[in-house]
Amino acid sequence: MAAVRVEAVLAAAEEQEAEKRRSITVEKELELEYDLGNLLAVDRNPPPAAALHGAGPRREALLRALARDNTQLLVSRLWELPAERAGGAGGPLVAQLPEPTFRLPREKPAPKPRPPTRWEQFARLKGIRRKKKTSLVWDEQAKEWRRRWGYKRAGGDPSRAWLAEVPAGADPEEDQFARLRREKRERVARNELNRLRNLARAHRAGSAVPAAPLHPTGHQDRDELRRVAQVARVSTASLGRFQPRLPKEPAEPPSRSGGKKRRFQPLLGNLAAERSRQLELLRDMGSKKPVLDITRAVNKQLRQEEAEAAAANKGKKQSQRGKRGRRQQRPGRSGKKSGARRQPQQQKPAGGGSGGGRRKKA
Repeated sequence: MAAVRVEAVLAAAEEQEAEKRRSITVEKELELEYDLGNLLAVDRNPPPAAALHGAGPRREALLRALARDNTQLLVSRLWELPAERAGGAGGPLVAQLPEPTFRLPREKPAPKPRPPTRWEQFARLKGIRRKKKTSLVWDEQAKEWRRRWGYKRAGGDPSRAWLAEVPAGADPEEDQFARLRREKRERVARNELNRLRNLARAHRAGSAVPAAPLHPTGHQDRDELRRVAQVARVSTASLGRFQPRLPKEPAEPPSRSGGKKRRFQPLLGNLAAERSRQLELLRDMGSKKPVLDITRAVNKQLRQEEAEAAAANKGKKQSQRGKRGRRQQRPGRSGKKSGARRQPQQQKPAGGGSGGGRRKKA
């Protein structure tokens, strides 16, 4: 029994050694084509056709062995590349891959180039090159690093300084602090105008940016609050589909464009409802009496009555206006003819004729 056990152990050790040698040594009739830049290996050797027919454990085992051998050849080629330690002597060993030689197809078309902005067009025309500036600069007064722009920037706000220099050629009596504050307000207004113009231009171009700014104010009506809530809801990646609803808000999330979304009946579903709709449509087409929409008819009648009442009120107002004008013209009659008629009466002497003033009793 002991001799049998020793022979079995020796045979198992030999098999393990052979398995180790076989795991790193793979022989192929045709050399594989490698593209180490893409970690790609192409095997041109034909597989055994008899073992690939049908489906079973033998076919799966053959495919696994074939994939394992090709992967071993690819890994062996990777170990032949120049390598270096990343992050020092104790870092991992990293191989330097060559440039890819096999051109892989794209899943989606290449993105279109972004159209240049007005400033980019102007800079290209004038030959202006963009220079990147650091966000922090050294402030000599505070003796520390501060922001270049914005709150607590280097040098401080000139309009809030305790001393303002009078520029050359300026009026010495002019208030320089008021001038600095006025220029700052003009700059802020100009920047706000440019921002609104950019939003309007993006809105005309079909962007989703709202045309009007959504700034919080102290007096916001219901429509403004509804629009702000709608824009905030559709700003998520799911377009507000998984956002919690507000009280008294419709169950359907609002669309990005703000319009109503068309609904189509499903192709496969309730056959009884579809049959009833088709029968109702055929019944309406076959009946000689027109279908009466009561709501539409009542609304039409109401609009017609309102139009008739408005026309009658307009006619009454025009007639009253004409009577008022005739009443105002009747007592005056101070035209040229009336003045010409009164002229000979004014030239008569005071005591002569019966057309003058009243006679005095003796």
